[in-house]
Amino acid sequence: MKKLVISLLFVMQVCFVFAQSGTGFSGKVVDSKTQKALQNVVATVLNSNLTQVTDSEGKFTFKNVAVGSQLVAIKSAGFKDVLLAVEVANGKILDLGVVSLEEDITQEQQLSLITITDNDLGDDNSGSESTSGLLQASRDVFQQAAAFNWGQARFRIRGLDNEYGTTMINGISMNKIYDGRPQWGNWGGLNDATRNQEFTMGSGPSDYTFGGILGTQEINTRASIFRKGSRVSFSGTNTNYNWRTMGTYVSGMNSKGWAFVVSGSRRWAEEAYFEGTDNSANSLFASIEKKFNEKHSLNFTAIYAQNYRGKNSPNTKEVSDIAGIKYNSYWGYQDGEQRNSRIKNLNEPIYMLSHYWKISPKTNLNTNIAYQVGSIGNSRIDFQGQDNPDPTYYRSMPSYYTTQFDDNGNYIGNSAINLLEASQAKFLTNRQLNWNELYDINRNSTAGNSYYVLYEDRTDDKLISANSVLSSQLADNILVNASINLKKLDSHNFQNLLDLMGGKYFNDFDNFGSNSSQQQSDLNNPYRTVVEGDKYGYHYKLAATTFDAFTQFKFTYKKVDFYLAQSYSRSEYQRDGLFKNGYYPTNSFGKSKKVEFDNFGFKGGLTYKITGRQFLDFNGYYATKAPNMRNTFPNARINNNVFPNLKSETISSIDASYIIKMPSLKARITGFYSYISGSTETSFFFADAIDDGDASNGESSFVAETINGLNKKNIGLEVGLEYQVTKTLKATFAGSYGEYTYDSNPTVQLNIDSQASATNTFPVRDYGVATLKNYKQPGMPQTAASVGLEYRDPKFWWVGANANYLGNSYIDVAPILRTESFLVDQTFGNSSTPFYEATQERVDQLLKQEKFDPFTLINITGGKSWKVGNQTFGFFATINNVFDVTYKTGGFEQARNSSFRQLNQDSGHIDPSTNQYVSHTPSFGPKYFYGFGRTYFLNLYINF
Repeated sequence: MKKLVISLLFVMQVCFVFAQSGTGFSGKVVDSKTQKALQNVVATVLNSNLTQVTDSEGKFTFKNVAVGSQLVAIKSAGFKDVLLAVEVANGKILDLGVVSLEEDITQEQQLSLITITDNDLGDDNSGSESTSGLLQASRDVFQQAAAFNWGQARFRIRGLDNEYGTTMINGISMNKIYDGRPQWGNWGGLNDATRNQEFTMGSGPSDYTFGGILGTQEINTRASIFRKGSRVSFSGTNTNYNWRTMGTYVSGMNSKGWAFVVSGSRRWAEEAYFEGTDNSANSLFASIEKKFNEKHSLNFTAIYAQNYRGKNSPNTKEVSDIAGIKYNSYWGYQDGEQRNSRIKNLNEPIYMLSHYWKISPKTNLNTNIAYQVGSIGNSRIDFQGQDNPDPTYYRSMPSYYTTQFDDNGNYIGNSAINLLEASQAKFLTNRQLNWNELYDINRNSTAGNSYYVLYEDRTDDKLISANSVLSSQLADNILVNASINLKKLDSHNFQNLLDLMGGKYFNDFDNFGSNSSQQQSDLNNPYRTVVEGDKYGYHYKLAATTFDAFTQFKFTYKKVDFYLAQSYSRSEYQRDGLFKNGYYPTNSFGKSKKVEFDNFGFKGGLTYKITGRQFLDFNGYYATKAPNMRNTFPNARINNNVFPNLKSETISSIDASYIIKMPSLKARITGFYSYISGSTETSFFFADAIDDGDASNGESSFVAETINGLNKKNIGLEVGLEYQVTKTLKATFAGSYGEYTYDSNPTVQLNIDSQASATNTFPVRDYGVATLKNYKQPGMPQTAASVGLEYRDPKFWWVGANANYLGNSYIDVAPILRTESFLVDQTFGNSSTPFYEATQERVDQLLKQEKFDPFTLINITGGKSWKVGNQTFGFFATINNVFDVTYKTGGFEQARNSSFRQLNQDSGHIDPSTNQYVSHTPSFGPKYFYGFGRTYFLNLYINF
């Protein structure tokens, strides 16, 4: 006999009445599989402030509901939402009977999603680039498509970086002060423990924070709100890891007022999807709550997520054509075993104490104190006086020979000797790091020093955070939210020598220094030799103190709801140099000046209720945002310099939505516009023939590039639609179309270390403006669409499929190539003479922004569960990119050729027979990231 009537989830007209005082309704919520009562389920009368939480018997009652048609939402973590249509009669309490909640399969999908978002692309110690992690538990059909279907292509909601969203644990922001982004790996692998989440979309109101224009994600780890029980799961996949095991135990609140949650997981791979990418991750979670009485509870949360992961390299088209898109230049064999030189090692545990105070039935205060300590390391090979060990080093590629020109500018890359050399290029026969060779070179050193070493860029952080979050119902139709937040960061940064690779010591000096003083990393200890575990190269601390506060008022009326919010924040940064750098002897050692920013924000919104099921929603946002520490100190590794005239960003946003909420149909269409002005961004690269502003220009240098005054304009449309075709069949559609462009021509400055001295402490070459206006923002599809069907059988099995189109994705352009100096011929030291061959047509060809090919991905999901006694067994499986489509998820132009002639000769030559340009394979072509091909994920679990 069926225990579940599926139609109850979508249409429920209630006709049973029993006599009781009041006007409203009551019901009981149970698990559809076990038929056990569910506690702490949230029942809400839409378009009102009426909310109830089910008791230990799963029951809820509303006694003061407006007469007439009402919609009731029933929500609980781990289950599908239920929307009930109720006809409320005057003076009567309607009995809704038993409301059965079905398991939400998106909870299982999160396990497969995290394998995608873990793979952040950055080489530095910053956070993840992907926004999909922000959306992983959202119930909105559009956001689910963005996370589960488009996340693998690095889709970004509204084209926004995740520094414009806020991720919180118990109200405390997890966004890093250094770069403004959350480090998802800090709680990676703990899906069971982080399932209790609340979301806001865009700039909509949050009960916890003012937020940004991307949205907010609040993860609640309070032990008493977890569903009692135990769970063990085991997974296999071929994405960023191969195997995963996880176990969780939830005690529930006992009679003495104690509740416990313990969870742990392990993920590992000897080689994941891309070559040489090993992975080892261990995660532990504990939450303990003591309820003293009805007003006070204390909760302690501990999160430990250690991750060791081998990275994969971005590659040029030449490399991928020869070695395939799975090729990774970062690894090689050592004594018969794979070893990756680029390892990200993350270990930053979080400890949090939370106090819950129910001041009155209408006022609650939550106070949290958190301490996070640990390290992030990114390793790589350092070398002195020897060849670059990178297998894809440009001199090892065939293109090095086929792009040759003589001193008179004549193309000779097709000469017999160059074609022969190209056919014998080192990369063709030696595609991986040769660890044994590097060790042998070190062992054969006559002085005993290492020429090659393995080191890591290391960040050791200590972060103390505290906040208080207030929620108070001032009147039946007025709710106030407020919070204050304080953070204090002590960040210790240095190069850490990991492996001498067979040598006895390593000389701590800079290869690029032009004299003995510049070559010293620390003039206080010149001519140092270092061994494993020593700090060398650079060594400094960053200190930051941030404070923010916000208030928010929500007003609820019969036809209109609206809110108003305001915020204030203050940020203070300071660098403390621990090495006296040879390039900057007077401004690298000791403390820098303090840099301070004060910022304000205002936002508001309105919801107009056309009917009880149709709504118009509007939001507006205006705020200033302090630069992060990464962009405040453009060359923090070796000096105290602060970017001059640095200002806060200005952010504005508006959006408007038409929303339908019915038991069988849920839909949202949103138009949005955002404008971010005054951005500052810093990057580092090695440039040939840079213009350093004097007669000796044309030299090569390692430079820090800072662009300032960059404006970004994002405008677009989002659509989400979910329709219950039958009791067992659901159709979904999601779409996004955006125009995300740069809307200014920012200034470009290069910090050229080789020009530094005791008197020239800020060796900056101002290149003027870069003509970036109307270029597309890079690294994401600006058009996406998804169509899906899901069949859910009453016997607890389901299958689904979706087709996804992703297009209008563009490469990240190099700003320095768009400045006037790019066209200036510096051969004779003349700062105004253009290259004679630089025709407008050819310049346009070289600087045209590359648009990646669109692609379509087909994904299939399915699962089945069984109830055996008090246990539930089940599996969940996905196959993504069924047809194994090859596609690019991002890429960037190399800025090494920073003049027109260099880039032109690297890209092509003139065919004498036609006098037309013919393209050839460049030595410094763009580098690309590729997405996963066909992948699978299988999860087996048991709940008991």
